[in-house]
Amino acid sequence: MSKRQEALDYHSMGRKGKIEVITTKPCATSRDLSLAYSPGVAEPCLEIEKDPALAYEYTAKGNLVAVVSNGTAVLGLGDIGALAGKPVMEGKGILFKRFADIDVFDIELNTKDSDELIRTVKILEPTFGGINLEDIKGPECFYIEEKLKEIMDIPVFHDDQHGTAIIANAGLLNALEITGKKIEEIKIVVNGAGAAGIACAQMALTLGAAPKNMILCDTKGVIYKGRVDGMNEYKERFATDLPCRTLEEAMVDADVFFGVSSKGALTPVMVKSMAKDPVIFAMANPDPEITPAEAKAVRGDVIIGTGRSDYNNQVNNVLCFPFLFRGALDTHARAINDEMKMAACMALAKLAKEDVPDSVRKAYGGVEIKFGREYLIPKPFDPRVLLHLAPAVARAAMESGVARRPIDDLDKYRERLEALQGRSKEMMRVLINKAKSNPKRVVFPEGDEDKILRAAAILVEEEIAVPILLGDEDVIAARAQELGVDLDNIEIINPRNSPRFNEYAERIFELRQRKGVTLAEARRMLRNNRNYYAVMMVNEGDADTMLSGINAHYPDTIRPALEVIGKLDHLSKVHGMYMLVTKKDVVFFADTTVAIEPTAEELAETAILTAQYARHFDIEPRVAMLSFSNFGSAEHPLTLKVKRATAMVKQLDPNLIVDGEVQANVALDPELVERQYPFSKLKGNANCFIFPDLQSGNIAYKLLHKLGGAETVGPILMGMKKPVHVLQRGDDVSEIVNMAAVAVVDVQEAQAK
Repeated sequence: MSKRQEALDYHSMGRKGKIEVITTKPCATSRDLSLAYSPGVAEPCLEIEKDPALAYEYTAKGNLVAVVSNGTAVLGLGDIGALAGKPVMEGKGILFKRFADIDVFDIELNTKDSDELIRTVKILEPTFGGINLEDIKGPECFYIEEKLKEIMDIPVFHDDQHGTAIIANAGLLNALEITGKKIEEIKIVVNGAGAAGIACAQMALTLGAAPKNMILCDTKGVIYKGRVDGMNEYKERFATDLPCRTLEEAMVDADVFFGVSSKGALTPVMVKSMAKDPVIFAMANPDPEITPAEAKAVRGDVIIGTGRSDYNNQVNNVLCFPFLFRGALDTHARAINDEMKMAACMALAKLAKEDVPDSVRKAYGGVEIKFGREYLIPKPFDPRVLLHLAPAVARAAMESGVARRPIDDLDKYRERLEALQGRSKEMMRVLINKAKSNPKRVVFPEGDEDKILRAAAILVEEEIAVPILLGDEDVIAARAQELGVDLDNIEIINPRNSPRFNEYAERIFELRQRKGVTLAEARRMLRNNRNYYAVMMVNEGDADTMLSGINAHYPDTIRPALEVIGKLDHLSKVHGMYMLVTKKDVVFFADTTVAIEPTAEELAETAILTAQYARHFDIEPRVAMLSFSNFGSAEHPLTLKVKRATAMVKQLDPNLIVDGEVQANVALDPELVERQYPFSKLKGNANCFIFPDLQSGNIAYKLLHKLGGAETVGPILMGMKKPVHVLQRGDDVSEIVNMAAVAVVDVQEAQAK
């Protein structure tokens, strides 16, 4: 299938177009209808009449943006008209929603009269919290934005101008840091005197570039003082005194090139004439002014970015506008001003220097992504952009006086933003905050693994835990240097030359001598398997907990812990559990990793321990003991086992909401329970699911993860004498950090008892 046909099919298949409007409140009963519309709707209407600011409280205004266009400059297609531009505006709505959870109405206005467009947008002000102007040609776009900002009391932002400028200049700041150049001394050439070009030039000046070193070019050449042909008031502001008249002349000894013009506008000859370590942002779409390959063929010291996703250093406006509006909307800002745009630029530049999450690496083929010449700008799918840009913009809105609703606690605000990215992040934030209240020592046997090193640095920086890395000190230091990981405040222990080695060996011999282990074998275990050294650290109080398994099978990881530390004396065995987070609910599945064919007693233990862990997450447990029978509907040894286990749980914890044996659908169907099983403590809203055997539990959690899209946290090992936890093979850095937080809170709870 051709790309053209694929694109047409994408837009036309099923429901036509790319967006829909959905309700956010229930509307299923006559009562719902009376509240949503007449007569109940009159109440918020009357309140807003008395205080217009309450529109942000009782309507969607505060999260609604208008994407407005007249279709006069659509992408690289030119003046194709308002209607033909509608697919682009719908696409913009998708990006607002996907990246910042902002709702959009796309509004295509069939007019080329700037004043008519301004009047139309102005009278729409009661509907929206902000206006995103899109694909309006210059110089009209400058006039339209300026006038709307003057007459409207909500943010107005022309993304084609400022979005490109913010991202390109963030890349410029980082490129200058790498090359050691000062912005006030560099020569900048901007090719393309439309909305984006003039905005890029203006922001560079705001950052400190010297006006005398700025040259703006258009299709007729250099914009110079005294030029008449093709001029307007916006170009005139950048007219130069320099004698150059062509782009080729302007490029001689230039340090920076901003291209927002056309394919091939920058030639290899021009690149060769630039100053040492030239910075090129060739942003023409879909084809840049010069490709990276062409530029690098001329000289090896060039730093280049484009607007395309198949090249490094992509200038993609999705890195800016959703998050800029998020910060503006959340502060009920009256405008998006220069301070807010500058804050977004600085936040982007800073973010590019931080360690890149594994989720981003995976999205780009697993390649190494590290701050440098090939990575000046964060990737468009980096989930951290929301958490960095929106708070920075919100802060700037407050400090510059345009915020109507200040945000008292930006850290709490950042947590609310994080919750937009998925309920697992919201739940993990609860646990991370608990961990940060009293960090504990976590030993990592796989201390020389890249992901462990990066996770350890995050744990120290965010004060979640005190990591201890096991491995060869020189190997770890060398790898950390390559990764750019700071090892300050991170203890490294090489088990082979540790002063505790002999003492640990003797202790293992003491513990395992009647299990066939000699002293010599104890030494070999410590020398050849760092997991044994780690569990000895935990056992002897030199670490609080252990986290391992990133590069090993689950049984190989827990075996040393079981042999040395062991289970709690009152339990029959240890148990395994996963937390699964769906769009609607947070649920706990157990046992999913350890007990293959548990007895009734073991099932009861699993239920009690799972309920305890649910409370770690501040969730009140409601436990369903699962089977293929509902309260005796099918008598079989397997169902009777679950029935006995349920009775034991009720006896062990009389206050726990638990029932069974019950089928999974009944545990999640309130109406069915009310109709057929009104006696049950469970009201169809279970959140802890205890499976009758490992096979069913393991299958269920993996199906929910893969087919249901649930996010997983685990495996969580329950019932050890001292906390030990296991990583999954292939866990990314964020998952390691999450499990470290789980381990720390486990220690806190154990010590509290």
